[in-house]
Amino acid sequence: QVHLVESGGGSVQAGGSLRLSCAASGYTYRNYCMGWFRQAPGKEREGVASIYIGDRSTYYANSVKGRFTISQDNAKNILYLQMNSLKPEDTAMYYCAAGEGASGHNCAVYGLRDASYNRWGQGTQVTVSS
Repeated sequence: QVHLVESGGGSVQAGGSLRLSCAASGYTYRNYCMGWFRQAPGKEREGVASIYIGDRSTYYANSVKGRFTISQDNAKNILYLQMNSLKPEDTAMYYCAAGEGASGHNCAVYGLRDASYNRWGQGTQVTVSS
């Protein structure tokens, strides 16, 4: 069973950077879609970025494209989200998620939808001040 633990959140001024980490355990196969999501108070959860473990293809929401980078360290089983040029509207609780048994095609098409994932971490708070 996949277990996910996020870390790296915090408070930063606009224009700053943070790197989130998600330590994953319990999965041994390559057919996973891994994603980062966020949820701000009073708003729905939205997909930020996803990566297909099999070939490391990545996908981003338009709101973060060019500023955020998702990556994985297979040796350490850690998923990262490098966030640069942060804006106050990036303030949210950030969650990592794992979609077991996903295909590369499904990760590409549905990787930013929370229904594609069946394992979630507990979240880490990111606050960006202006």
